[in-house]
Amino acid sequence: MPTTAAQANPMAKAILTLNAGSSSVKFGVFDAAQEPQELASGQVENLGANAQLLFDGQTFSLGTTDHVAAVSAILDTVSPVLGERQVGGVGHRIVHGGIDFDKPTELTWPVMDALGELIPLAPLHQPHNLAAARAAIEAFPKAIQIGCFDTSFHRDHSWVNDTFAIPRKYYDQGVRRYGFHGLSYSFIASEIARSYPDLHDGRVVVCHLGNGASMCAMRAGRSVASSMGFSALDGLPMGTRSGYIDPGVLLYLMEHDGLDAAALTNLLYKESGMKGLSGLTHDMRDLLASHAPQAKQAVDYYVHRIQLEIGAMAAALKGLDAIVFCGGVGENAPIIRDRIAQGMAWMGVGDDIPVLVIETDEERVIARAVTRAIS
Repeated sequence: MPTTAAQANPMAKAILTLNAGSSSVKFGVFDAAQEPQELASGQVENLGANAQLLFDGQTFSLGTTDHVAAVSAILDTVSPVLGERQVGGVGHRIVHGGIDFDKPTELTWPVMDALGELIPLAPLHQPHNLAAARAAIEAFPKAIQIGCFDTSFHRDHSWVNDTFAIPRKYYDQGVRRYGFHGLSYSFIASEIARSYPDLHDGRVVVCHLGNGASMCAMRAGRSVASSMGFSALDGLPMGTRSGYIDPGVLLYLMEHDGLDAAALTNLLYKESGMKGLSGLTHDMRDLLASHAPQAKQAVDYYVHRIQLEIGAMAAALKGLDAIVFCGGVGENAPIIRDRIAQGMAWMGVGDDIPVLVIETDEERVIARAVTRAIS
């Protein structure tokens, strides 16, 4: 029987996690204990011409840097932290697992090829996820590489929560609602179970609000419905992504403005959302600080759409026992949380229905998956 990467390295002492986004790579170093203990963390942001590495309270300029170069810089940075520890496993956030990948999976080259075929479903993230994985495979050829999928948390949805009202053959081809941000939701579910066990058994709407934003309706810690659908464009308005849009708008833009698939992709992924609505910025902090009327309008729309989606998630759950906020905006913008809750007071939010803030930790979910693989 051939030896696997995990069997070849039974004395692994450290785990590296890589969470590659469209313009950043977050990283963590964990001790390979039963419950992984974080030794260090940081991120490379603003990938492109003015990339910066943030680590240990310091900021280092990297200049022009792509995802592969960012991973190389990360490895140099964490080398002193590792010391004599051997990296036994590297865990990766992979946004899209499609139909087939519903649990953490070893990233062999055939698996990488299969995941590459899903790039059209997540063009803003999947290429960068896989680029970081390839760089880590080359850097640590003896370490097991584990992919953790944002879509897998949502794979138990009922058919009515996954399908679109188009010919059924497309559902069989994989055109269905996948849901995303699953690593974040998995961590929140575990934290609710640990700190609020009564709520864990109930009906909870989790609002992951950041540059990317979505909601998950959970019952007993499992996903029932998600605001995101076939792609990471659907649902809530985001930093630069449109969220919900009437498909007739896209047909109109194709016919009357001559936009092709590439132009629509750029419009919907990079020029819409808060950036498009305000005409100013995608950053919620700057929008909240601005006195420009279009900034206020953008925030008003953001809050409005979140309130509508909470109602939809509550309907999917047939009731609501709590709302949880997480993500960069959800955790750090109390004015947004307060406005959302005040607008939902009619259904008991903030009174009978508690509002919680839980700091999410996708890297810990990844580290736990790697620990299971190498134990």
